[in-house]
Amino acid sequence: MDVDVIVVGAGPTGLMLACELALAGVRTRILERRTEAQRDSRALSLHPRSVELMDQRGLLDRFLRVGRTVPGWHFAGLPTHLDFSRLDSRHGYTLFLAQARTEALLQERAHELGVEISRGHETVGVRQDSAGVAVEVRGQGNRTETLRARYAVGCDGGRSVVRRAAGIDFPGTDETLTGVLGDFAVMDPQPGALDDARARGLIIAPLEEGLTRIVYLDPERMRVPSLESVTLEEFRTSLIRIVGSDYGIAEPRWLSRFGNATRLAASYRSGRVLLAGDAAHIHFPAAGQGLNTGLQDAMNLGWKLAAAINNWAPPGMLDSYDAERRPVGQSVTENTEIQTLLVELTLVPRYERPGAALRGLLDRLLGMPEVNRRLADQISALGTAYPPTVPDADPLVGRRMPDVGLKAVDSEATRVYELLHQGRFVLLSPAGDQGPKAAVDSGYADRVTAVSVDTYDEHAELDGVREVLVRPDGHVAWANRTGDADERGDQRARALTAWAGAPT
Repeated sequence: MDVDVIVVGAGPTGLMLACELALAGVRTRILERRTEAQRDSRALSLHPRSVELMDQRGLLDRFLRVGRTVPGWHFAGLPTHLDFSRLDSRHGYTLFLAQARTEALLQERAHELGVEISRGHETVGVRQDSAGVAVEVRGQGNRTETLRARYAVGCDGGRSVVRRAAGIDFPGTDETLTGVLGDFAVMDPQPGALDDARARGLIIAPLEEGLTRIVYLDPERMRVPSLESVTLEEFRTSLIRIVGSDYGIAEPRWLSRFGNATRLAASYRSGRVLLAGDAAHIHFPAAGQGLNTGLQDAMNLGWKLAAAINNWAPPGMLDSYDAERRPVGQSVTENTEIQTLLVELTLVPRYERPGAALRGLLDRLLGMPEVNRRLADQISALGTAYPPTVPDADPLVGRRMPDVGLKAVDSEATRVYELLHQGRFVLLSPAGDQGPKAAVDSGYADRVTAVSVDTYDEHAELDGVREVLVRPDGHVAWANRTGDADERGDQRARALTAWAGAPT
């Protein structure tokens, strides 16, 4: 085999996945058809759960140095924002950061971990057999070669070559509506014009390098196919039609049209071929969830695929990627369709009045704390919880582990997420209890870190919890609240076997 895993696509999802695999000692190579890193950025934000993932891997400082925090976000562009600041996270904010910058930071990390990134290498075919996969690649001078790996992962976008080669269906709906975006070096609006533009549904945001991003839906042009190029003249004409001014826009660096085609892969896995990010799900960019969902796919898949390659994955581990992440993809595609409809209704004359009334009703509902919290949990992905695999599991199982402060006996870490930097399982147990450390030392020291905790910060979800097994992706695999040492030891042994495989 040339490598253990070939990742097709060097976008945020592919880079994040490669970092996760390399962290676990897996030989990984990324194939990317573009010869240079993407300069322009379709996505502009990292939501709270994605920020937590960077924190869990010790990368967050790099992102915070170049990003800008925003305490809330939006749902369907409604005036009442989702309040991320009230969510149960140290990172109750959106990190405003261009996709190109996110990719650059993840590429930097990938190089540190020894990932080989081959640009100018277009994947044109994938075949698999019982021993591995053969990836046919076209490189410089149209020279074609075949690379071998144990697994291949398609992170190559909505038109994924890997998905098609694997024969995985991509059901959903075709594009019926398109929006337009532009990045401009010159913009000269009159005082108060930007506030008026936002009130009329335009998104206007400052970018790096002195650029300004404008995004709109023009009722008279929203049925134009996304493959049709955007001209500066069209952009100006649409702005004048929507807000009465072209704002003096000039020197566009990027103009693009995007659509609402919505599709979800029938499966995220076919044998030794897997999918993540836009290769697995596409949708209208409502609330900026696409890039974030892809990063979270990568975090879920990375340690599971590494477990299979390192020969300790328990039965069904790799299949659990599809079982856990495909329902999340379903939820995201559904809520983006809802948001898109809420916007479109106000643009169609027949439905303009009832559409505005519906948006007003929903906006008032967002003013209710419990409704705001529910949607904020969903859009931020902090509410993502995976179903327990055993009956009568503790309520904490499947949920993200709270990043509570702690005083550890055998670690310098002062909070939970600092313990996850190496991408291993973490078993937290009370100080003085030798059972957990003995269990880990007896056959799991290569994949589980045992940490004795003297004290935790108070947290409602941890009330009464004595032991917690935290997965490498920060979700809870097992939790126990019993005081009986023998019973807890039996449950611990079963949990370690179920999640971390057979002891070595």
